[in-house]
Amino acid sequence: MIRSFAGATLALALVAAPACAAEVAGGPAPAYVNVTQFGPYSWTGAYVGLNLGYQWGSVSNSGFNPSGFNGGLQGGYNWQTGQYVIGAETDLQLSSADDMFAAYKFSNPWFGTTRLRAGVAMNNILLYATAGLAYGTGKIDFSSVTESRTLVGWIAGAGIEVGLAPSWSAKAEFLYVDLSEHSYVLTGTTNGLSSAVVRLGVNYRF
Repeated sequence: MIRSFAGATLALALVAAPACAAEVAGGPAPAYVNVTQFGPYSWTGAYVGLNLGYQWGSVSNSGFNPSGFNGGLQGGYNWQTGQYVIGAETDLQLSSADDMFAAYKFSNPWFGTTRLRAGVAMNNILLYATAGLAYGTGKIDFSSVTESRTLVGWIAGAGIEVGLAPSWSAKAEFLYVDLSEHSYVLTGTTNGLSSAVVRLGVNYRF
């Protein structure tokens, strides 16, 4: 999955690179990212979007290593001052990440985040870091008994977003999610989930 993320990030960079090269050289940009057509790219404004990715991690005080696909919705707002972009974003994800250990099954059916983003824009390319609050469900099944806990923690990561049109952009990002420990009756101990997430997304700005 790390190779896939690197490949997706490279693909986004290659799409945007001709526009940046043309801008630096003073020549025209190609039609698919024509900065002369819609002017200097602006990141300011509200946006909504979709994402799809993969998650893998481990559960503390256990032998669980849940992994699986996840996808969901995101929305936020950016403010741009010169080259610098700051903003806030929230997202909600459904996840298939789970794992079996002995007769137990651990799963993370959903998680969400509320984060700050800060980055540097090179016209229609935005490189950014992000960090904030994470929350989600840790679920344990044993035979016909199920126990769920709401876990709260933190998230941090980085990504690249490329403007493909005045209102549309695509992104690739890597995130680390740490959902702090909570006590479970079924395991007789405390368990928390830490995960790495790679995902691709698309945004529409208003």
